[in-house]
Amino acid sequence: MTLLGLIGNTPLLDLSFLSETPNRIKLFAKAEWLNPGGSLKDRPVKAMLLHAIESGELSPGKIILDSSSGNAGISYSMIGAALGFPVTIVIPGNASNERKQRLLAHGATLIETDPLEGYDQALRHVRDIYAGSKDKYFYCDQYSNPFNVQAHFHGTANELLQQSPEPITHFVCGVGTGGSLTGIARRLKQTNSDICIVGVRPEIWPGIEGLKPLGDPADIIPAIFDASLVDEWIDISADEAKEMCLRMASHGYFLGQSSGAYLAASEKLMQSLTSGVVTTLLCDLGERYISSGLWQR
Repeated sequence: MTLLGLIGNTPLLDLSFLSETPNRIKLFAKAEWLNPGGSLKDRPVKAMLLHAIESGELSPGKIILDSSSGNAGISYSMIGAALGFPVTIVIPGNASNERKQRLLAHGATLIETDPLEGYDQALRHVRDIYAGSKDKYFYCDQYSNPFNVQAHFHGTANELLQQSPEPITHFVCGVGTGGSLTGIARRLKQTNSDICIVGVRPEIWPGIEGLKPLGDPADIIPAIFDASLVDEWIDISADEAKEMCLRMASHGYFLGQSSGAYLAASEKLMQSLTSGVVTTLLCDLGERYISSGLWQR
C-alpha cells in the first residue's frame, strides 16, 4: 500500500441522533477526515494530478500551481511531495495557521492574498501568476478541472450508494470548487432522479472556510459547478456552523467548519421531512481551526 492508496473508501457514519425522529428520518455522513491529507480534497487532487502525469501536462521540472482555501493546498503539497513535484499555493491570508503549517511541512511555497478581498482574489492572483510563466508551472485549476468532478462521481458517490443501509432520499453539500456537489449529485441522480440535492449556502461575511458565497453578481462561479443539479438551497450562517461544531464535539466528533455547516443544514432539512435518508460529508477535522477561534465560546 502506498500513500495514495490510502485515499478514499472512507466509512459512512450514522448520525441519526441529530434527527428528531430517527426511526423515520436518518442521517449518514462520510468521514472524509480519514483521508491521509485529513480532508475530502485528497480525492480530486489525486485524480487531477495522476491524470496530468499520464497526459504529459505535468512533467518533471514543472511546479504544481493552484489556489486554495487550505485543504486542497494540503492535498497538493502532500501528494506533490509523494510524487516528487514542487508545489506553489496561492491562499487567502485568513486561512487557519494550522493549514498553512501543514502546507509548509510538505515543502510547499505559499503566496498569501489579502483576506479582506475574499477567496476570489486568490483565484485571480493564481491566474495572473500562471499567465506570466506558463512554461514554469502546471496550473491544475481545480475550479475548472473535470477530473475534480470525476473523482467524486466514480469514487465518493459510488461509496455512498454502496454503504448506505437504506435508499438515499437526500444529499446535502456546499460549493467550494463545486466538484463534490456536482460529481456526487450527478451519480446519485443517475441512480434515482428523485434523490433531492440540497445546496448549503454560506453568508458572505465572515463566511465559512471552504465554502464559496455565490449570491453576488461579482462572485466567480466555478466552471465545473452544475447549479441545475441543486433542487433546493439552505442558508447557513457562520454562527450556526460553529454552534453545530461545538455540539458535535460534545458527542465526541471534532469537526471543521464546513462539516458543521453541512450538519446544520441537514438538521434544518430533517425538521421539514416526515421520512427520509439524508446523506452528507464530514470534510475535515476541527484541529485545523483552533487558531481561528472556532472552539472559543
